[in-house]
Amino acid sequence: QVQLMESGGGLVQAGGSLRLSCAASGTIFSINSMGWYRQAPGKQRELVAAITSGGSTNYAESVKGRFTISIDIAKKTVYLQMNSLKPEDTAVYYCCAVIPPYGPWGQGTQVTVSS
Repeated sequence: QVQLMESGGGLVQAGGSLRLSCAASGTIFSINSMGWYRQAPGKQRELVAAITSGGSTNYAESVKGRFTISIDIAKKTVYLQMNSLKPEDTAVYYCCAVIPPYGPWGQGTQVTVSS
């Protein structure tokens, strides 16, 4: 099996920055892609950003220009650099991955942006 462990969430003022990390562990032969979703209270879980092992990225429109996703294949870790944070970015952020034959999810890390 494969497990994902997130870190880096917390409380930050609007305009501030946070960096999330997610490390994969277990029996891993290859990583297809990794990404981040978020879920705010009362809302559906939504894609924030995703990245393939080759470096192709995909971002939600609401975070383009503010968030940057990156991956370190050797460390089996994906990062989400979040700048210019807004109160509407407040949510639980979940890491996910496509690591054949698994599609694991992390337990989530809370990000709270105060106004």
